[in-house]
Amino acid sequence: MNSDNEIVVKISSLEKTFRTQSETLTVLKNLDMNVRRGEKCVIIGKSGSGKSTLLNIIGGLDRLSGGSVVVDGKEISSMSERQLSSFRQNYLGLVFQFHYLLKDFTALENVYLPAYMAGVSKKTAIEKAKQLLADVGLLERMNHLPSQLSGGERQRVAVARSLVNDPQLILADEPTGNLDPANASLIGDMLFDLSEKYGKTLILVTHDMNLASRGDVKYYIENGCLVESLK
Repeated sequence: MNSDNEIVVKISSLEKTFRTQSETLTVLKNLDMNVRRGEKCVIIGKSGSGKSTLLNIIGGLDRLSGGSVVVDGKEISSMSERQLSSFRQNYLGLVFQFHYLLKDFTALENVYLPAYMAGVSKKTAIEKAKQLLADVGLLERMNHLPSQLSGGERQRVAVARSLVNDPQLILADEPTGNLDPANASLIGDMLFDLSEKYGKTLILVTHDMNLASRGDVKYYIENGCLVESLK
């Protein structure tokens, strides 16, 4: 099979149900989706439609209720917590709506630490971090703490951090949701451009239709089901 057409995320009959003492809420039902290697996939939908839940399940941050999610040939639901942690560390790059930077560490430290903790030598980790900070236009700000950076700059550091372990798959959950239009456009461009530059598969959840328009394939969630939208 041509690697360009290889399916790296295969979701079959996915269901996710939340249960409390008083009610049962099915957020995702009978959901099928394939994402091919190198594809830029965008998922849109109304607030509360289950977009983030879907991304969390793909990333092993939440457990499914039924069906299967296979990423790079591995069934997510059968992994132990330790296996999931290793999977996220080595295979995934995660970008959230909030940057989650360590407040007492510089931009450079925030980017290189995940690689260093994964066993990369400190020298190599720092070199990789500097290259990625240059990619997002922040090399000159690498010694600044998060508190000394603007909201847009903090999110750019988060984008750089998501790439430092050379992940195969980037999951981005509303990465521009807290930003003004100018910074939102900048971050969106960086995510797509860097995913393309480094040959990454991207799954992005957003409500920003301008950002969504850049996807190779676009889906929307409606009534708990995933529907492919027109290209």
